[in-house]
Amino acid sequence: MKNCIHNEFIRNIAIIAHVDHGKTTLVDALFRQSGVFRDGQAVDERIMDSMDLERERGITIAAKNCAVSWKGVKINILDTPGHSDFGGEVERALSMVTGAILLVDAAEGPLPQTRFVLKKTLEAGLRIIVVVNKVDRKDARPQEVLNEIYDLFIDLGANEEQLEFPVLYAIGREGIAMASPDERGQDLSALFSAILQEIPGPAHNPEEPFHMLVSDLDYSDYLGRLAVGRVQHGTVRMRESFARVGEDGRAVPAKISKLQVYSGMQLVEVEEAQPGEIVVLSGMDDVFIGDTVCTRDEVRVLPRIQVDAPTVSVSFGINSSPLAGQEGKIVQSRKIRDRLIRETQRNVAIQVEDSADADSFIVKGRGEFQMAILVEQMRREGFELSVGRPQVIMRREGEQLLEPIEHLFVDCDEAFMGIVTEKLSQRKGRMTGLVNNGSGRVRIEFSVPSRGLIGFRDEFLTDTRGTGIMNSYLSGYELFRGDFPTRFTGSLVADRPGRAVAYAIYNLEPRGVMFVEPGDPMYEGLVVGEHNRENDIDVNPTKEKKLTNLRAAGKDENIILTPVRPMTLERALQFVADDELVEVTPLSIRLRKAELSAQKRHQAAGKKKTASPGKGE
Repeated sequence: MKNCIHNEFIRNIAIIAHVDHGKTTLVDALFRQSGVFRDGQAVDERIMDSMDLERERGITIAAKNCAVSWKGVKINILDTPGHSDFGGEVERALSMVTGAILLVDAAEGPLPQTRFVLKKTLEAGLRIIVVVNKVDRKDARPQEVLNEIYDLFIDLGANEEQLEFPVLYAIGREGIAMASPDERGQDLSALFSAILQEIPGPAHNPEEPFHMLVSDLDYSDYLGRLAVGRVQHGTVRMRESFARVGEDGRAVPAKISKLQVYSGMQLVEVEEAQPGEIVVLSGMDDVFIGDTVCTRDEVRVLPRIQVDAPTVSVSFGINSSPLAGQEGKIVQSRKIRDRLIRETQRNVAIQVEDSADADSFIVKGRGEFQMAILVEQMRREGFELSVGRPQVIMRREGEQLLEPIEHLFVDCDEAFMGIVTEKLSQRKGRMTGLVNNGSGRVRIEFSVPSRGLIGFRDEFLTDTRGTGIMNSYLSGYELFRGDFPTRFTGSLVADRPGRAVAYAIYNLEPRGVMFVEPGDPMYEGLVVGEHNRENDIDVNPTKEKKLTNLRAAGKDENIILTPVRPMTLERALQFVADDELVEVTPLSIRLRKAELSAQKRHQAAGKKKTASPGKGE
């Protein structure tokens, strides 16, 4: 940039990595060693995982800001998600920083989500410090992993300057970083020094007035909506008059009630903030991500944040089952819609559209996992809703139909290679690479349609006896590869209301895997199990044993049922068929038919057979 200088008193960095490679644990150590906490202060582990869901699942879902100081320099740190489904969070975070720390596990090496977040970082032209973490693992192979990282940089088209990245080796859990895996460090001073030397201070033009891009939104019960962003140029002062430029390009007067910056995990109120600082502005209730905030006298408009298009859509609607309203506080479609719209204001990767049905809405996002997290957050807030099967979003170019294709990495025992390859080929997957190191495990790469992976994870874990690992990222769009069966099993569907009975469940177990336990409420159209065969069948899980006055040996033995595996949201979304819905309440997750009446379902099936003669005979 012309006439630009760097603010050497600030560094803005993002920490990027694959899921579970140690980002949040490393941030804990940075906090402790920079003096954020006083000696002896009791601090939880993974303090940046502020959401309950993040703590439970051990992953980062939302990008979060914090700040530490080292030798008089303020370091703003953004902890980013490692899962590609939360790519919108990564893109927002990268718009505020000038450098990144790429964290890679010393044993696992760069995995698919490492590739995803690194690609975004290289495209943004940021300076990168590579940290090979967990070098104390018994199976650590730091030199091989470093070579894999170089290969990944080259594969992603990194330029010569980006390839000359500094490398550090770390044990994040112990708060140690060193220049070589052979030496033993004492603390993270090597990492702090690398940040100050390698990451440039934010560039700004001292002649430009204040303007900033809103990269994130937060909410406070006392201050309302909070706009988070980096001051691009100029100094922001509370006494000035401000303007906000929205998507329509019009400058609207804006009043800022409070100006805050990060200090540790806390927000601190200040009167002014210098160029390059990450600030939090309150008082603008109509601000959105991508808006520009500037002085009213000299309006400057910054390019809006661009994110990848969504690849998956899911239908969200009211809970229309006979059990509706019994477990949740919020059941109205209007409130569901308001909550979804609120989500789009905080998450640029999610889009909401009205559907033909007034009581349901189409939500578009990056993947089924992102949708599952959104539904889980809503049910914890007291919502009752029904969710359809995730559908892949196709594209049309002229006469050609294109579909999203995933680059899938599978790590499994050699013995399971055949079954995994067979299952993926049935789903139109193509093997593109195979590595066998002779250790008994193989790493296989596939090119597979995104729709082929919906519902595959559970099947994959069963086939590999729970020992397989699969990760994927979106590689692009290709020509539609044709239809394939998404499920080879049908459903066991309850045909009447009542309560499930042990005697009935015991007699249904030979027909498939049951989802319900004795005493669970039933209604017509509820999916109570997975049928062994491809077709659905109506069953009566409320049937009790006929009592007579005759007694015979062995007739009154205790019934021992097969334990029921608890239904999780991800498992439900992967299992559900196109004509089924997931009923979600704060206390329960149930599967049901979209059309509850067995008679109407049979009539619709009959019409379908008549309309397509020759099928189903």
